[in-house]
Amino acid sequence: MDISVVIPLLNENESIKELYDWIAKVMQSNRFSYEVIFIDDGSTDSSWSIISELSNIHPEVKGIRFLRNYGKSQALHAGFAKVKGNVVITMDADLQDSPEEIPDLYNMIIKDGFDLVSGWKKKRYDSIISKNLPSKLFNWAARKTSGVKLHDFNCGIKSYKNEVVKNIDVNGEMHRYIPLLAKNAGFYNIGEKVVKHQARKYGETKFGIDRFIHGFLDLITIWFISHFAKRPMHLFGALGAIMLTIGFGFSVYLGIDKIFLNPHGRLITDRPQFYIALTTMILGTQFFVAGFLGELVLRSKPNRIRYNIKTELNLNEKQKN
Repeated sequence: MDISVVIPLLNENESIKELYDWIAKVMQSNRFSYEVIFIDDGSTDSSWSIISELSNIHPEVKGIRFLRNYGKSQALHAGFAKVKGNVVITMDADLQDSPEEIPDLYNMIIKDGFDLVSGWKKKRYDSIISKNLPSKLFNWAARKTSGVKLHDFNCGIKSYKNEVVKNIDVNGEMHRYIPLLAKNAGFYNIGEKVVKHQARKYGETKFGIDRFIHGFLDLITIWFISHFAKRPMHLFGALGAIMLTIGFGFSVYLGIDKIFLNPHGRLITDRPQFYIALTTMILGTQFFVAGFLGELVLRSKPNRIRYNIKTELNLNEKQKN
């Protein structure tokens, strides 16, 4: 199979059929063999009914339905586990991503040899205050922190080699940082393509300003994971050593001063240096303990992403209901 298209969605019943028809037209005109996997992330409208109807008519359409809303990262992870195509394309279901970009994204993987190609919505039709400016700030911080030189980390339309999506775990809200996850997994050939951004045709956006706050918090998380996920003791041990050195230094100073320099002066417990020494040594010990616990966690069974699938369509030999 040439291409697998993975589309996570939440309450997008108005756009699903139009999006599929558009994708099918592009695929057929380019003679691609393909599948389209819709992941219904707990929709409360008629989205799943439409996906089921399309699946009954078109064997290329496959579906996964979650029992409740788990988020875009879990939806992508579930789709990535099922894809069969040599190239995997992700896109949003709101018609703001154009399927006309698929042939170029496919060729950049197959012909140009990229492991991953991320879309760049250079010209956007979103609100300047609520989306454009926060997005620019977010992407600037992500570039500086991650070292991956992309203009639009959160662009929904991307293409991947199949082995890339099979070797990364997308959890929490880490879908924003899939390029960095791929880089950490050893896929360094990451490209970027300017893509057309279209104004939303139906409904309203499912994301608010809080997604940028979550995004920055996730950026800190992934920075830590990138640098210290396999060696937490290197970070916590270093911080612990610094704290213990400061505390021990103050303790030695207080002892020498009290015994040799000023034996009749104030009690050690009346001096502020005593509390600095005590606090830093306690913190240093806690950092060391955190580092040891991190090392123990690494050696235990890794946690897997958990979500409950309600229904699958055409993804297994025997349909699951």
